[in-house]
Amino acid sequence: MSQSTNHRIGIDLGGTKIEGILIDPGGEIIRRERVPTPREDYPLILESVDRLVSSLQVDPTIPVGIGTPGSISHISSLMRNSNSRCLNGKPLLTDLESQLSVPVRLANDADCFTLSEATDGAAKDSRTVFGVILGTGVGGGICIDGKLIDGVNGISGEWGHNPMPQMPKMTPGRACFCGNQDCIETWIAGPGLSRSYNERTGEKIDAPEIVKRQMTGETAADDVLENYYDQLAAALSTVINIIDPDTIVLGGGLSNVEQLYQRLPDLLAKYVFSDHIATRLVQAIHGDSSGVRGAAWLWP
Repeated sequence: MSQSTNHRIGIDLGGTKIEGILIDPGGEIIRRERVPTPREDYPLILESVDRLVSSLQVDPTIPVGIGTPGSISHISSLMRNSNSRCLNGKPLLTDLESQLSVPVRLANDADCFTLSEATDGAAKDSRTVFGVILGTGVGGGICIDGKLIDGVNGISGEWGHNPMPQMPKMTPGRACFCGNQDCIETWIAGPGLSRSYNERTGEKIDAPEIVKRQMTGETAADDVLENYYDQLAAALSTVINIIDPDTIVLGGGLSNVEQLYQRLPDLLAKYVFSDHIATRLVQAIHGDSSGVRGAAWLWP
């Protein structure tokens, strides 16, 4: 880390946009830039990240942290499990270090989100933190004592690709991009909620519209969302039963649904193997910026 600045650069490599920030040691964002993500074009993605970093740098020796969908295989050092398919099978870390000519650290985007909220966000005073992104997909990450847990397989926190617990009103058979069926992601992510509504009504609308319709008193929307809250509670209970976190932090578009925080505590009690639940369920403080902030915090 440059002794002249002690600044950090974080990059969030998303499917539709690449966001970058320059952040000071106190967590203040000094500069922010965004560019569209070249769709499924690996060489152009590398070039776009390079241009973004150049526009943020105040010192060419500042290292870069990057959050990305998927993760690096501990065996091949190649990317895997990314829903940005052009990254899979590529030596992304090696190519970025060569392209940028600075040290790079790379982590899953949900891990970066969790690190951000555990460092100076909604879970900053918690010892064990589980971070959840509820968006177009479902991601997860684990921080203990402010440090990311990677795991021997490099997949810690990949909660969204566990099997969804069997629930009432659930018709199994949803295919997941990972090749399995009925992963938690296929039911709990935004498209999963939309599919549940479509199966109930025959109408195709997105998750925010379903929430709006519940607010206006629509019976179908209320039924689908009540079932969704129960499914989410059952899925989160598996995490609580295994790692017993101090705090679960929710991010992504569906984390903005206020009823999640009202309904889930009572619903969790049905599934958690304890006579009480002290785990806090909170919304991310840094919102959409959590991922890029966590990428910057990959460097101590």
